[in-house]
Amino acid sequence: MIFKYLLPFLAVLGMGFAIVTVVNGSKTIPSAQPVVDPTVMLFESSVAGAGIVEANTENIAIGTLVAGVVSNVYVSVGSKVKAGDPLFKIDDRDLSAQLLVKKAALKVAESGVNVAKATLADLKRQLALAESISDKRAISVEDLDKRRYAVRVAMAKMVQARAEIVSSRSQVMEVETNLQRLTVCAPCDGMALQVKIHAGEFAHAGVLQTSLILFGNIEPLCVRVDIDEDDAWRVRPEAPATAFLRGNREIKVSLKFRHFEPYVIPKKSLTGSSVERVDTRVLQVVYIIEHADMPIFIGQQMDVFIESVERPSASYTSSREKQSEAAGVKQ
Repeated sequence: MIFKYLLPFLAVLGMGFAIVTVVNGSKTIPSAQPVVDPTVMLFESSVAGAGIVEANTENIAIGTLVAGVVSNVYVSVGSKVKAGDPLFKIDDRDLSAQLLVKKAALKVAESGVNVAKATLADLKRQLALAESISDKRAISVEDLDKRRYAVRVAMAKMVQARAEIVSSRSQVMEVETNLQRLTVCAPCDGMALQVKIHAGEFAHAGVLQTSLILFGNIEPLCVRVDIDEDDAWRVRPEAPATAFLRGNREIKVSLKFRHFEPYVIPKKSLTGSSVERVDTRVLQVVYIIEHADMPIFIGQQMDVFIESVERPSASYTSSREKQSEAAGVKQ
């Protein structure tokens, strides 16, 4: 008797489950809220680009010409320095010892000149005395010639002693120059943005993947904007531009045009997105951030909008047409 009603019950139960599943599946899934609110468009027609904040001198990677162990670091992160101020120093004990040796050799060379000068003066006096004798029989011709040759030899030794002084001075200057190269100084007024070297560490010479000190002038800050090559013609130097800090659209700054980078380069991905095109080339435009009181830091990304035109001007179009016609005539 139980089996008689079991199958209809299971059928009704399965149908109810199917109805519930269909109803739940037909519900509209709400759209995911964006992590960051989109930036508001400011112009009717604009060119958008991703920008990265940098120093107005660009970010300078400080290195050293001479590899060695660092003995002193004179700056820390955020230190403001003037052009020529020391940043760090390589251990100079070996060159300091060499400098003492070279200076001692210079003193010996200077003494040699004094000795050669006195010897030459004495031989000249003896020659003059011998030549002043009126009676030629009092001194032989051979003795007179020997005195003359001795004067010539003394003059040559004087020239040699003076040349040794020049050589010794050059060696002293060489060691002093090498000592100066061990102290790396600021190339311009600016701030230490990163300090990746410490006293006691070995500093490698040449181009490094991580700079020993990242340096730059941040007054004012600049933003380097990547403009897609397809939109490059729409960007004008006099056009107003505005930048929004990535992650906080409330931080908005006006930009002042500084210069174009004349060479169009391959795009470097800033987002890390796997769907981003890697064959795109971009025109880089550098703007000055006019508001210095904003909480903006070097290395941050900004969304930049530049007012533009939708199509080329008549003069621009006509000039391009003339170029095309001239090219056709040549062909």
